[in-house]
Amino acid sequence: MNIQKIEAFNIIGISVRTTNENGQAAQDIPALWNKFNTEGIAEKIPAKLDDSIYSIYTEYEKDHTRPYTTILGCKVENLDHIPQGMVGKTFQTATYAKCVAKGNLLQGIVYNEWVNIWNSNLDRTFIADFEIYDEKAKDIENAQVGIFIGIK
Repeated sequence: MNIQKIEAFNIIGISVRTTNENGQAAQDIPALWNKFNTEGIAEKIPAKLDDSIYSIYTEYEKDHTRPYTTILGCKVENLDHIPQGMVGKTFQTATYAKCVAKGNLLQGIVYNEWVNIWNSNLDRTFIADFEIYDEKAKDIENAQVGIFIGIK
């Protein structure tokens, strides 16, 4: 885990309000991914900076045990044109602890890393946390996914 400052960035994508309570997020987030992939959302996002997909957790009611919003989208130059049915949001410059989930994406490597994070003593901000699915995540059986946790 390393600590880094990430400059402000903009995201456009689709979102869902969910919670980890009663396993709700385990249903809502895969459904959001399914919609993102089957409806070709990434191809509809204007002014993308690259092809990486961001899974962002934000608008926390309190912490990871309470409701929050998940946004699946791409980093964009600006929020001038947000397609209908999508959301756009700016995330301010902040300090993040970076973890990396490695292995087979279909075997829950990202979720397992989140369990470690939830059980850690990180002094979290609960403003924004995110995963980046870039070139290193293309090989499903041997993926690497960066997970960034907002810290104080």
